[in-house]
Amino acid sequence: MDIKTDQFKTLAAEALKNKAVQGALATACGHIGRMRAKAFQDWPDGDTLRDQAHRIKAGVMDNLGRYLDQLETSARKVGIRVHRAADAEDARRYILELVRSRTISLVVKGKSMTTEEIGLNPELGQNNVEVWETDLGEFIVQLAGEPPSHIIAPAIHKSKQEIAELFAQKLGVPLFDNAEDLTMVARKFLREKYFQAGLGISGVNFALAENGTLVIVENEGNGRLSTTFPRIHVAVMGIEKVIPGYKELAVFLKLLARSATGQKLSTYMSFLQGPRRPEEEDGPEELHLILLDNGRSKILADPELRPSLYCLRCGACLTSCPVYQRIGGHAYGWVYSGPIGSTLAPQYLGLMRAKDLPMASTLCGTCASVCPVRIPLPDLLLKLRQRIMEQGGATLYEQTFMKTWTLAQSHPFWVRSLTALARRGEKLLPGLFPQGVPLAEKTFHQWWQDENTD
Repeated sequence: MDIKTDQFKTLAAEALKNKAVQGALATACGHIGRMRAKAFQDWPDGDTLRDQAHRIKAGVMDNLGRYLDQLETSARKVGIRVHRAADAEDARRYILELVRSRTISLVVKGKSMTTEEIGLNPELGQNNVEVWETDLGEFIVQLAGEPPSHIIAPAIHKSKQEIAELFAQKLGVPLFDNAEDLTMVARKFLREKYFQAGLGISGVNFALAENGTLVIVENEGNGRLSTTFPRIHVAVMGIEKVIPGYKELAVFLKLLARSATGQKLSTYMSFLQGPRRPEEEDGPEELHLILLDNGRSKILADPELRPSLYCLRCGACLTSCPVYQRIGGHAYGWVYSGPIGSTLAPQYLGLMRAKDLPMASTLCGTCASVCPVRIPLPDLLLKLRQRIMEQGGATLYEQTFMKTWTLAQSHPFWVRSLTALARRGEKLLPGLFPQGVPLAEKTFHQWWQDENTD
């Protein structure tokens, strides 16, 4: 995808003016947030499992090389062809060579943020390969010529009316006014593609080192069709998705669906254990697994930022983030958005290329409070801010402001004087403060004195 992380301020300002996007985000994020809260509210094991999940991820990252070697050995034993891709170009090249050698002209894809990360669709399109996203949300944004706006809800920024108009324009169908009809349009169109495709591509939610099983969770069934109907299946996974085995998988499956959508379990869970065997009636003839690094080893080597690799891609931090709720995913300018995107983008793309993203946070801590593996996102964002400043990422205005602020906050006299000045300024200029939020009637210092005066 076209990376625009250096245009964050402009894109965010545009998003704030888009009332349609604002409305769609408020509705969708509010609904998902309520569902998630309900799922965890009456679940006594929630906090315990989150702690356990954090420990599992930390243990895997501490021994990632060993687990990847074990996964590769186990996968090859069950007939999976494994390729370790150092970067996005390496992964794209492998898939393109496979397509050419097998004379494949049509590809169907299950949902995969990793293939978005490596820019796979444009590469295949430029080589005359027809590619179709089969996840409904991904299908919608593909027709619209847009990247996903959310990790699990790619079309979260679009209203039902916008989708109806898009389908009418692109697919030549009537202007339907209900979700069921729109879903059937997509289903009918994509069902033909499943039968025609020579290659199916998917992501991987978890890969079990102990036996080479690839686990894919979804709610639509499109992932299962994409990995079963075509004669060749390619699974693309970031190397951080490996886990030891079924015992650890049970923990993550309980947390993932609840965190993502408020469900106890996802509707479909596929356990892929190699290509189709002679006695089996369906499944691919070949199963290829691409283990993608693409900067992950660099993050792994940084103990301060390593926890960003724990992410399950549930999207909870996005839908709970007050910044994301106002601007949506496209403003971030890359495939990963919200708090986790603001953490990952500077590490993958370079600090200066994405220097505005770690600043796009109120540091309210909501993202950390909902993360199923307890990633300390505010701490990571602060660490990235520090490094950006150390590399000269602040403007002269920002440097001057922060030095002045630091000096002012270093002495009670200046704190009280500036507070008094601000209060007078508010009375003279009512619109001085953002969104017209008034200052409290008393400062904390005044309140404390009053409360403690006999």
